[in-house]
Amino acid sequence: MNKIFRDDSNEKQYSAGAKKRRDNLTKEIKEIYQNLAHSDDQNHFHKTTTGITPQSYYGSLQNAAAHEISQGRFDTCRDGMEIVNKIAKDKTLLSTWEE
Repeated sequence: MNKIFRDDSNEKQYSAGAKKRRDNLTKEIKEIYQNLAHSDDQNHFHKTTTGITPQSYYGSLQNAAAHEISQGRFDTCRDGMEIVNKIAKDKTLLSTWEE
């Protein structure tokens, strides 16, 4: 029997399979953003941003992306990398993102 979960924040219902898939996508993007934060050259990053650390910047992106995943915005994406690439091209996909 397929359980149905209710997300009271936006009145959506989704199956246990959708919840598991979203959880997996969230884990994938977390790993990707952590790897990006660790691999970014500190000097280059500070020259091109407002002085925040790579960990802070990518952590904020990760949190915003996880929120959108939980809302079902990226349900059509194949994997976490596709989500990260979409966000890199268009931050307006993140409803909570502020530059």
